[in-house]
Amino acid sequence: MSQVLQSYLAGRWSGATPAQALRHAVNGQTVAYTHAEAADFAEAMDYARRVALPKLLALDFQQRASRLKALAKYLNERKEALYAVSAWTGATRADGWIDIEGGTGTLFSYASVGSAELPSGNLIHEGPALPLGKKGVFAGTHILVPRGGVAVHINAFNFPVWGLLEKFAPSFLAGMPCIGKPATATSYLTEALVRLINESGILPEGALQLVIGSTGDLLDQLDERDVVTFTGSADTAAKLRVHPNLVRHSIPFNAEADSLNAAILAPEVTPDDPEFDLYVKELVREMTVKAGQKCTAIRRAIVPRAHLDALVERVQARLAKVVVGDPAVEGVKMGPLASHAQVADVAERVALLRRSAEVMFDGGSGFAPVGEGTADGAFFPPTLLLERAPLGDAPAHDVEAFGPVSTLMPYDGLDEALALAARGRGSLVCTLVTREPQTAARMVGALAALHGRVHVLDAEAAPESTGHGSPLPVLKHGGPGRAGGGEELGGLRAVRHFMQRAAVQGSPSMLAAVTGEYVRGARRIETGTHPFRRHFEDIQIGESLTTPSRVITDADVHAFGQLTGDLFYMHFDDEAAKASPFGQRIAHGYLVLSDAAGLFVVPEPGPVLANYGLDTLRFVKPVAIGDSIQVQLTAKRKIDRQKADAQGRGQGVVAWDVQVTNQHGELVASYDILTLVAKRER
Repeated sequence: MSQVLQSYLAGRWSGATPAQALRHAVNGQTVAYTHAEAADFAEAMDYARRVALPKLLALDFQQRASRLKALAKYLNERKEALYAVSAWTGATRADGWIDIEGGTGTLFSYASVGSAELPSGNLIHEGPALPLGKKGVFAGTHILVPRGGVAVHINAFNFPVWGLLEKFAPSFLAGMPCIGKPATATSYLTEALVRLINESGILPEGALQLVIGSTGDLLDQLDERDVVTFTGSADTAAKLRVHPNLVRHSIPFNAEADSLNAAILAPEVTPDDPEFDLYVKELVREMTVKAGQKCTAIRRAIVPRAHLDALVERVQARLAKVVVGDPAVEGVKMGPLASHAQVADVAERVALLRRSAEVMFDGGSGFAPVGEGTADGAFFPPTLLLERAPLGDAPAHDVEAFGPVSTLMPYDGLDEALALAARGRGSLVCTLVTREPQTAARMVGALAALHGRVHVLDAEAAPESTGHGSPLPVLKHGGPGRAGGGEELGGLRAVRHFMQRAAVQGSPSMLAAVTGEYVRGARRIETGTHPFRRHFEDIQIGESLTTPSRVITDADVHAFGQLTGDLFYMHFDDEAAKASPFGQRIAHGYLVLSDAAGLFVVPEPGPVLANYGLDTLRFVKPVAIGDSIQVQLTAKRKIDRQKADAQGRGQGVVAWDVQVTNQHGELVASYDILTLVAKRER
């Protein structure tokens, strides 16, 4: 008998009685069953709050980022086990790569985001602090803190691995235990993933729980601390959004829904241009990768009417070369849909589209997937439709066939193309294929208003383009209107979605204590020892050094100009400088910066290993020849990167607030400098 899938809730695997049969997409054979036992979601939520949350928050951002990296490596080493189960979904190796290694790649990306951009704590300071009074003793700022709740992630069937991991990674970084609910049709692959994750022992207990089957009363167990994310159909998103308990407690609900994504071929692109073939390739790829079962797939191909016939001919020719069948057979480029129920759904929707659209390609009456046993599989032929009058009441603006189906829509003029794209009422992505920057400049602003991402494709970008349908961890994913109105991914943005933002007011000293970051005007610490001579552990936030003064001489200016080649008139031409707004010659800004460094840098070897960055630089006031400068250096922020150098010594990053003033005490330059600082040898 096929395996009975199990839920992992409250620290244990449960479920033994078979319920719904799940079939192999290629041959129709039963590969697994969901379990009939009802889950105790009250217990699962209590476990997440009582057991998992304290363990998660005992780690800081940096430590959780390190766990994500370790998990990504662990899963990559065992990816073939996931590929073997992925074959049951009908995925080709390329399809599985998007899902499986796209998922681990997202873990790696968020591990990098966490280690590079997040502090050594569980609070993010969204500065800068703003003065709220005239004397500088009252200020305000914004912080992000863990919500203290649980993230419930409800996923679609098309990406059983990536769908879970792309939501889990930022919520884990934010300190939220997760309960994942995969779509039932392909939940066997998500269960295999979670078993691997549990076997790794990398995550704190309860950080990730799994629901197989119905969500039952799960949403009724949530409160104002929690978050719900959803990927799936727009209709289901609309129902979940108004769940009484979510509304009652104002629980954040983020939806990423299927949408009628468009691809526009610009009118200046002719059949002789490389961009024309790029458009054809992109359209066919989006129709056939994952058998068109992607929320980002091209559903509406908007093309110049003048080039319609040429485009149809080339798309037909390319589709005719796509071999459909069992992905295990050599040469197969497109597998089946994920389930037999999906075949019926796509067929029903294609019938609706055909009420006004013509069939340009559907494999013909002889469509027969290659491979043994495929007659019982969930196959559907690539189907290209043509809506000749798309500005009318065309079903393709409302009906999505979630499979290898796309509808051509001819247009006359850019305004008409934009109007057709807008008929989707909000989409995840739109591709514009053009060879004219002016076309992109005109259209992207209008397209961005109703699309979460705009992909501009030309021959220059093509060698490195990730394509129309590929959400990237560093860029936001989601869209307005029909697409759900939500937002996922986008690097650090995604982490912020799972945290609570608050404004904080108080004295600079109090704000510094709260944020763990020096705020100008706060009390400073003078130890009598140069802070560059102290190891990472010993440096205190607010530890400060005030340097001696140095006069900027005419000789300094001439030497700097000759060394750098910067002979700008403001530094060397007395007459021209007198006619300028400054009324006199001034020193190079970067001379001031260099001389400031000379005032606070320690020449001898010590714990400071390297200066590797400078942020927020502003030259506030000009420095005239003969002015003197002085520096106030203050430890602003520390990040323990949990790394060691080649000799095995630990190290961390210290950001220093640098204020350069003149002889009148006026601020002339302001910036943050980042240094790599060694820890004490143990």
